[in-house]
Amino acid sequence: MMRAVEVAEIGLFCALLAALVPGSYPELVTLVQDRVSPETPLLKPKVMIAILARNAAHSLPHYLGCIERLDYPKDRIAIWAATDHSLDNSTSMLREWLKEVQGMYHYVEWRPMDEPRSYTDEWGPKHWPVSRFNHVMKLRQAALRSARERWADYILFADSDNLLTNPRVLTLMMAENRTLVAPMLESRSLYSNFWCGITPQGYYKRTPDYQPIREWKRLGCYAVPMVHSTFLLDLRRDATRDLAFHPPHPDYTWAFDDIMVFAFSARQADVQMYICNREHYGFLPVPLKAQQNLEDEAESFSHTVAEALIDHSIEPSQYLYNPSRPLDMMGFDEIFLINLKRRLDRRTRMLDTLGTLGIQVTLTEAVDGKALNTSQLQALGIEMLPGYKDPYSGRVLTRGEIGCFLSHYNTWTQVVERGLESVLVLEDDVRFEPRFKNRLMTIMESMKQADLDWDLMYVGRKRMQVSQPEHSVEGVNNLVVADYSYWTLGYALSLQGAKKLLNARPFGRMLPVDEFLPIMFNKHPNAEYMAQFERRDLRAFSVEPLLLYPTHYTGEPGYVSDTETSTIWDDEAVSTDWDRQHAAKTAQQDRIRPIAQNSVTGDTPPPPPAPLVTNSELPRGRGSRTDTRAHGPLDSHTNGRILHAQSGKRDD
Repeated sequence: MMRAVEVAEIGLFCALLAALVPGSYPELVTLVQDRVSPETPLLKPKVMIAILARNAAHSLPHYLGCIERLDYPKDRIAIWAATDHSLDNSTSMLREWLKEVQGMYHYVEWRPMDEPRSYTDEWGPKHWPVSRFNHVMKLRQAALRSARERWADYILFADSDNLLTNPRVLTLMMAENRTLVAPMLESRSLYSNFWCGITPQGYYKRTPDYQPIREWKRLGCYAVPMVHSTFLLDLRRDATRDLAFHPPHPDYTWAFDDIMVFAFSARQADVQMYICNREHYGFLPVPLKAQQNLEDEAESFSHTVAEALIDHSIEPSQYLYNPSRPLDMMGFDEIFLINLKRRLDRRTRMLDTLGTLGIQVTLTEAVDGKALNTSQLQALGIEMLPGYKDPYSGRVLTRGEIGCFLSHYNTWTQVVERGLESVLVLEDDVRFEPRFKNRLMTIMESMKQADLDWDLMYVGRKRMQVSQPEHSVEGVNNLVVADYSYWTLGYALSLQGAKKLLNARPFGRMLPVDEFLPIMFNKHPNAEYMAQFERRDLRAFSVEPLLLYPTHYTGEPGYVSDTETSTIWDDEAVSTDWDRQHAAKTAQQDRIRPIAQNSVTGDTPPPPPAPLVTNSELPRGRGSRTDTRAHGPLDSHTNGRILHAQSGKRDD
């Protein structure tokens, strides 16, 4: 035994010696010098996406397109999908999509319902009876149970009319490291997918915290009593075992509503809800009223898509047939879209938006003021109106403004040469108010029924005269006699009106087009300017509330002005970049009170308060838009309103 131990000790000694002394006993030891491979990255957490679709044929193509574009490994995503009492072909569309994509995703669970197509106790497809709440809660609970059984790390609930335009939304929400977190979704109003306050009865409560979060004045991830529509739940957290949609908690006494039941469940389980607004994540439509129908819902969603298109490129799912919406000209003889050839981004967005809204337009190439030279101006006989100065900056006319004027002038010429009785003129940087098409067609029909003699009607503008209210037009709802206004975002023009504008022969006394129009209807505050034009009998009106607004305002990301960023009219060596050089512009514009108010529903708002500034004090820059809202319960089944204030100058 001792002999064996001695031999082992001698062997160990030799091995150590070989390791320490080069050349010693090389046949006994081999050193490991191969590179050690690093550990591979962890796989992404497993996510189940729950899709519940009812009467969603109008929204599924774009909704599913957003799901497809999520920047997350599809083999780590499971899809749970169900349809619910649909009058349209939601079930067949979702089935078609699942067949096409099931091989890409980790797992697909499909729960279709072809019959019945409606609830026996509902008034219509937008009504929420108790039976519908009960069924939806059971479906959500089934999705939650499936996620748990499949050992999903997270479950994402996303309503089938929510557009997740930020592809990184899943990763970003996971990074918040919260049990239950929602990405803040935006709409044209202040409506969103969260509440900041809740009453003891479980209803929405107004708080001063909501608007700063909704308007991104406060950025972060905030504890709130309610999130809905789209939210991410971390199933790895122990507390989530007690969360449930159905049946309601034994102590639940609030109204029978799926989002309220779940919020109560989270409270009882001591799970805090959070809303995150660090980035822009997506959009959702403003809820409709119980008496509205599927056509109203499709129209509302088309506006949601139009809003998303302003700053995002969103395409419908490539795996679904998505027929183009029929296009028409809303009763006009022509709809002109003015666009600079080099502004492909604006042209693409506008054509996509107009297609979504079902509006047929004729593209007309704008005159590029930056490309105009002195000899061209002389050949056209263009001279600046004597004494003209921009009332805000004091600068003279720019070539960008001349290009803008010529673009509109060329359109007026087409109207006269072709004998078009009525046209709509649109610029390429506009956003459309909800139900734009129906509301404008209604106004035009009312004008016809009232036999109104009209030349021009603003559809979008900046109202500059604020000391006196504008007069309503008898017999025509939502129409006023226009006073001093800026902007040529969009306007209707009659053949008679186009002739009056051309007969003024403005080339030899040119000023910006949105200054010229008020002169022509005798409402410009500068008498010297008006004295240059003998006939000022243009009959001008404006829709009220307005139906068009700019896509961007001065200082906002994406804002570009081709009129301000230019050169002065008579010297191409003197450039102007006035908007960006005057930092005080926005601050001075904030003195303008909310004037041209508008609503999401299309209802006419109350008269605005008396203004604080006079015409001579009105700034010309665009500034930042201010939104205020008289909002009721901001839950997933009630409507809301927003009032828009305007401030600023022309932008083309």
